[in-house]
Amino acid sequence: MKRKALRLACLLLMLLAVVLLAACGEEESEVRTLTNVSYDPTRELYAAYNQMFAEHYLAETGEEVELIQSHGGSGSQARSVIEGAEADVVTLALAHDITLIEEAGLIEPGWLSEFSENSSPYTSTIVFLVRKDNPEHIRDWDDLTKVGVDVITPDPKSSGGACWNFLAAWYYANQKFTDEQKVRDFMSAIYGNVLVMDSGARGSTTTFVENGQGDVLIAWENEALFTLKEYPDEYELVTPSVSIKAEPSVAVVDANAEKDGVSDLARAYLEYLYSPEAQRLEAENGYRPSDPAILAEYSDKFDLDVDLCSIDDFGGWDQAYADFFADGAIFDQIYAEI
Repeated sequence: MKRKALRLACLLLMLLAVVLLAACGEEESEVRTLTNVSYDPTRELYAAYNQMFAEHYLAETGEEVELIQSHGGSGSQARSVIEGAEADVVTLALAHDITLIEEAGLIEPGWLSEFSENSSPYTSTIVFLVRKDNPEHIRDWDDLTKVGVDVITPDPKSSGGACWNFLAAWYYANQKFTDEQKVRDFMSAIYGNVLVMDSGARGSTTTFVENGQGDVLIAWENEALFTLKEYPDEYELVTPSVSIKAEPSVAVVDANAEKDGVSDLARAYLEYLYSPEAQRLEAENGYRPSDPAILAEYSDKFDLDVDLCSIDDFGGWDQAYADFFADGAIFDQIYAEI
């Protein structure tokens, strides 16, 4: 009886060894994960793009990938990455926010030229969103200075879109007035009319659209187009005579991507944003493709004749941030006087 039990035990041990050896011989199947930290209004774009890219990458490499997206005010998102939030790539509202991450040692120098068009696969501009029939007759930046006009715009201290808003208005005023004090007075009149200043662009859209506050929303063009699509009979888009070419930037967060073993995946993810199919997806989501030929296909969607200044007119982003948005700079000075 004891011998029989011993033989049975030996047999079970042999079977267990065979199972363990077989398991050791099997390759573990791992799905790599990529995290994209982005700014507020890109939620819908990247929800669609992530699905498109995952299908493309599977067809190209046979590898399944999991894509995670995070959204918030661009400046706030940059600070969260610096403070340790997981991000393998960033797709933020302006180059300065990515430069801050570079200065923290997480992104290698030269990122701005790593991808085409200053690492901006799509652009946008700044427009006005008004209520149906435009009851306040808002046509240009001057109309935002009128007494009784309630303006909604996010806070430049946390929102990249708000920085573009401010610079577009400043450029218009600077073209109109030769005296800087009059330019400052003009900006004070606009920001004195600001009813609510949310931390991000999507928050401002919610304040204007869902909460019904304000007469005019200073908005990303793509955000205004999205609202018109969702509420076709309630709002109108007004393009001012002068605006700005807004260039949202993208970059691999090198330190994190290398740590996570996804550096190659991160580069492929950002490079595919320039593909014809992705460029058309961006246009469908209200962003201006960087490819001129594809942008021309959507000339009925975008006002391509508007006078656009660029960040170069302000000396580049480092100079513009120092002049206008750093602590104690022009925005703070103007806002303190309101």
